[in-house]
Amino acid sequence: MFDDTTTITVFDAVRALAFIGDLSMGQPTDHSLRTAWLAGKIAAEAGCDASQVEAVRHVALLRWSGCTANAQEFADFLEDDVQGRQALLASRAPRMRQPHISGPVPDAVLAMADIHCEIAGDIANTLGLSCETEAALRTVFEAYDGSGVPGVLQGEDVPLATYVVALASDLEIFGRLYGIDEALTVARGRADSLYPAFLVDASMPFAPAWMKELDSPAAPWTEPAEQPASMLRRMGLELVGDVIDLKLPWMTGYSRRVASLARDCGAQLGLDEAACHRTYKAGLIHGIGRAAVPNAIWNAPEPLPASSLERVRLVPYWTSRAAGQIDGLAAEAEIASFAFERRDGSGHFRGRSGSAMPLEGQIVAAAEQWQSHRTRRPWRPELTEAQALDCMQEDTKAGRFDQEVVTALLACVQPGSVSKPVVPAQVDASLSQRELEVLRCISQGHNTKEVARELGISPSTVRTHVERVFQKLDCTTRAAATLKAVTRGLI
Repeated sequence: MFDDTTTITVFDAVRALAFIGDLSMGQPTDHSLRTAWLAGKIAAEAGCDASQVEAVRHVALLRWSGCTANAQEFADFLEDDVQGRQALLASRAPRMRQPHISGPVPDAVLAMADIHCEIAGDIANTLGLSCETEAALRTVFEAYDGSGVPGVLQGEDVPLATYVVALASDLEIFGRLYGIDEALTVARGRADSLYPAFLVDASMPFAPAWMKELDSPAAPWTEPAEQPASMLRRMGLELVGDVIDLKLPWMTGYSRRVASLARDCGAQLGLDEAACHRTYKAGLIHGIGRAAVPNAIWNAPEPLPASSLERVRLVPYWTSRAAGQIDGLAAEAEIASFAFERRDGSGHFRGRSGSAMPLEGQIVAAAEQWQSHRTRRPWRPELTEAQALDCMQEDTKAGRFDQEVVTALLACVQPGSVSKPVVPAQVDASLSQRELEVLRCISQGHNTKEVARELGISPSTVRTHVERVFQKLDCTTRAAATLKAVTRGLI
């Protein structure tokens, strides 16, 4: 019933993923768009054909699409996964060639790169993008002289698009922060190390004019109508929600659950089909802004200190700003931005109250709150249905939620009354019941010992099952297994 009108174009999906990546990297929400435009200019000046130019643009937009998948590993390594990445991008020293780094690349860095590149490549494959785009995303951290990560490829063995986008990113970031002269100095210093010198030579005469055009009031990047037919195909918005949820292992499938409950609640209230579709899509994207907040905050027990709380309060703002710039999601972004508002004005980010909250926004907010109660956190287990019910009723009595909305929502969460999230047709991966159980556990971030305890099996047996799951799903990381399993409806 809801399949046909809950899709978006591939181009809009790519833009949404680009915004998520920008937030994850601590960058402005137009960083990837600006980089994609510059990459296209560089590729054209370097003599690339039309298909190659198209590929570099897509690589630039999806370059950071794997950031949510390794956010927890990055947080473990640098504490603040958002500001840590921002600092790395702004470093003038060539990547992995800084003086304090010697010897082999740390295992943690290799692991993070593996996760990032596998997810980005899988996303490109799922979107039906070109083989060149996928190959470049799977090697996005390699360098021309072999000093990249994992450092197994160099020179012409690395797709040209990888180099073009790396140069475009340097010009965009350093040009924006320090001016084009400094950006070109950095690029010259990285010539024949991070990327081939001929790309720098091809760019230097035109870079000042490019940056001036980028900074003009009218953004110069391509409009949807000018995209190739492959980018105008329709696809499920669920992929965007799944990528959002990868940031926090304990949120696997969260956006789908919020979306499905919001849709069902809307139907229970008598909303027409179009409105139900909007609430469903709004539920899928309501968490885009979470990418801007480091995992250390999400994993910390409440109540949060004021500085952390302020960052959390901006989540719906970033969702609104990012998704609101996508034509195909503008209405849904507005609804999603009310996901954390409350009728008594105690919510965020606007502090709207009463009738100032649209009904569809109230529905998404109630659905999000219910799912929050029913989802475990690192510091607490999920609430039971009875506990969650008590919390929702208490919020209703306090005026934070509308009684009619909560009554409709609770009617949807009675046993047997909730429809499952819409998923594509399941692909038979021949997973055994035990392998599915192990997959569900690792998708929620449990380590080998935790899985062994929960399932009552030995750690070595868990490792054997994980290896088989990876083999059957054709992946090498927990994040990739999780994304494939969720999109295929396996968990």
